[in-house]
Amino acid sequence: MQERFEIALNTPAGQVTSAVDVPTGYVPVRAIVPLMRRLGEEAQALEVARSLESGKALSCHKGCAACCRMLVPLSVPEVFALRDWVRSRPADQQAHIARRFSESKARLLAQGVWQQLTALCDAPLAAEDEALDGVNRSYYALRLPCPFLEEEICTIYDERPAACRELLVTSPSQHCDDLTENPIDPVSVPIQVSTVLGLVWQELTKDPTRLIPLPLALEWAERHDDQSRRTWKGGELFDHALDKTWRFLSQAFAASDKDLAR
Repeated sequence: MQERFEIALNTPAGQVTSAVDVPTGYVPVRAIVPLMRRLGEEAQALEVARSLESGKALSCHKGCAACCRMLVPLSVPEVFALRDWVRSRPADQQAHIARRFSESKARLLAQGVWQQLTALCDAPLAAEDEALDGVNRSYYALRLPCPFLEEEICTIYDERPAACRELLVTSPSQHCDDLTENPIDPVSVPIQVSTVLGLVWQELTKDPTRLIPLPLALEWAERHDDQSRRTWKGGELFDHALDKTWRFLSQAFAASDKDLAR
């Protein structure tokens, strides 16, 4: 059973109005991942439209995969959703995905980066920004393609993490060839869905707000399979997510007001 909610969210670029169907029974937290991705994309679409109106067109296009060599963080609900999607694939596709992840792990282990990523996942407290920046730089220096990237095309485009959906730029596409040296002009992200979902997980479980690096996601999900089976009322989960979303939008309005005041 599902209950339909009519949602209206005011963002700095306009209002998002959407009807979402929320499960009424007890469901795992990953059940709200598609709902939150959709709200995030609808909010960002308004930012894209505003950017176009100001004369700044998107540089991102199919086959442009420079950002697919960045370290992609996933919230715990997204990790469990991704693991379930992989499990739903035919056996040969699952085996192919497993090989790709194994190849990435071997490369990361050889460079000492896997150990850094594991330490972040297992830390009892959320990592400081300085520590995260160091790991991000170490990872990006490898130019390691995402395990789901093949022939410069994302093979899980419809299921890709929120962080991948949110990175859109209007700066020249060639700048993305080296993100450490070249300035980029990203489109504003009013709702950071991974962070919202991470905060929901923290509130429900009292665990740290973990963001799991994509190459570790499937292994991490298997090690924490018992947590993936926990359930809550669908409406309760969605209420938690909306509360965190409204907080993000409040921050976005505050940032927008500061820009106007300059």
